[in-house]
Amino acid sequence: MAQQRRDFLQRFFPKQTLQDLAAQTQSAPAAPSPEVIALNRIAYGPRPGEVASVQKKGLKQYIEAQLNPKDSQDTLLKQALAKARLKIKYKGKAGKFPSVDENRPLKLLNASVDQLWKLRDRKKVHRKERQRAAQEVLVATWLRATYSKWQLREVMVEFWHNHFNVSVQADERIALTLPIYDREVIRKNCFGNFRTFLEEVAKSVAMQYYLDNVYSKASPANENYARELFELHTLGADHYLNHLYDQWREVPGATEGKPQGYIDEDVYEAARAFTGWTIADGSRIKGGERLPNTGKFYYYEGWHDNYQKRVLGTEFSSNQPPMADGQKVLDLVAYHPGTAQFVCTKLCRRLVADEPPQALVDRAVTTWIKHQKSPDQIKQVLRTILFSPEFTQNWGKKVKRPFELMISFLRATEAQITPHQNMNYMLHNMGYMQYQWPTPTGHPDVASYWVNSNMMLTRWNLMSTLLFGRRWHQSVKFNIKQQTPDSAKSAYEITDFWIKRILNGNTKPQTRSMLANFLAGGGSPSEPPFGNPKDVNFRLKAMVALIGMTPDFQWR
Repeated sequence: MAQQRRDFLQRFFPKQTLQDLAAQTQSAPAAPSPEVIALNRIAYGPRPGEVASVQKKGLKQYIEAQLNPKDSQDTLLKQALAKARLKIKYKGKAGKFPSVDENRPLKLLNASVDQLWKLRDRKKVHRKERQRAAQEVLVATWLRATYSKWQLREVMVEFWHNHFNVSVQADERIALTLPIYDREVIRKNCFGNFRTFLEEVAKSVAMQYYLDNVYSKASPANENYARELFELHTLGADHYLNHLYDQWREVPGATEGKPQGYIDEDVYEAARAFTGWTIADGSRIKGGERLPNTGKFYYYEGWHDNYQKRVLGTEFSSNQPPMADGQKVLDLVAYHPGTAQFVCTKLCRRLVADEPPQALVDRAVTTWIKHQKSPDQIKQVLRTILFSPEFTQNWGKKVKRPFELMISFLRATEAQITPHQNMNYMLHNMGYMQYQWPTPTGHPDVASYWVNSNMMLTRWNLMSTLLFGRRWHQSVKFNIKQQTPDSAKSAYEITDFWIKRILNGNTKPQTRSMLANFLAGGGSPSEPPFGNPKDVNFRLKAMVALIGMTPDFQWR
């Protein structure tokens, strides 16, 4: 596979050019302006003109506006979503459903649970119709990331989808209700209160099925959700202390109801607290009795373990009101100092550096705890991070993940997206499994995972595939030649225009010379590119792809 990728690249670029480019990926580039840094961290890279616009408006004012998005002003995105069509084709079955072959608009993004749940009927609904809801969310995610004015919201939605990861491959009902999970859980709460967010995730169809709590009944309770609630959603693995203590009283602070961390006993007891939290999916209860079949959250008292419990050093009396045990667990983990530390570290890692400055994390934690019952708790924490001096420092301490890399290249070149599954295949080739990451951890968020010799080939290959791969022409359209100003005559002038357009700054002199010489095609880079118009246009597109392969574009 690696050799095939090399061959594909070498069809378009001389071997020496690729070797020169590889030699430059060993270190992060010099830092650009604060506005460029910000637009690569709270946005999927700047579109043409955005850096100047932010400089004129002021970075602080831009960030504040991003923290308070107004959908009525998102005209470009509204147009893109309304215009979007996604192919669906399948053969019908007599007496069940007709054949379909159409480019259909995105009709399920705003569908209700009732509308989506009706698609479960396998006898009357084709498999591709049941998959359609998740595919529409996928397409809308690309369009929103590319065209939305409110980029910070899109970045945070991606962050929380990873934090509360589910995979549409795990269960058909997750795929079927992904529009609800995306719209009513993740997007609704991405700037809100974490405790509220946590409960809505816990009750969602997606998480209930992904971590099996939908099946959890007393004696014995299913531990999957409780385990990930502690390890991934709240306190984090650093606060798992079972390797040090195997009795709850031994955990420092536990006897005062303030344990420093959690042990397996806390997980087991929390799992008991969530028994009876399920989804009304028509499942058999006992005898001929069944749950309702609405696709909505449902609490069934008959499955709940009502006996006394102990979680994080806190005693739960027996026979509590409906759902009270689970809600108390959510209170305990949401308000634990370890959760503040874990989630704030992840936010700083996403927005600043793989190893975020501890002073910044500490300030974010202080804000988190201060606002832990505020409706805009997450927004307040983001404000602390984004208005810090560290936010526009530490350039080159983050690498763009594949989704960021693709979208930032499309934004920089003002490419036109035509929704197509091929875009998803490109991301898969780079190891990015959007809404399909197989484990609850979500995608890794450190450069060491995404940047190595094999991964770099796939990242480079993305640029040439987008611009030259014939099979992918249905996904993206570029107008590189038309965007190049007539005033740019020489290879150097054309190269400088596209360096500025894509990188929003300068690059190393040797990189600039490499790009200009490649475009010149054997002539002098101080003169117009050599060759017939078709060859020159080919090299122009290839040179733009090369800029996307530079380390300047890979890091943020």
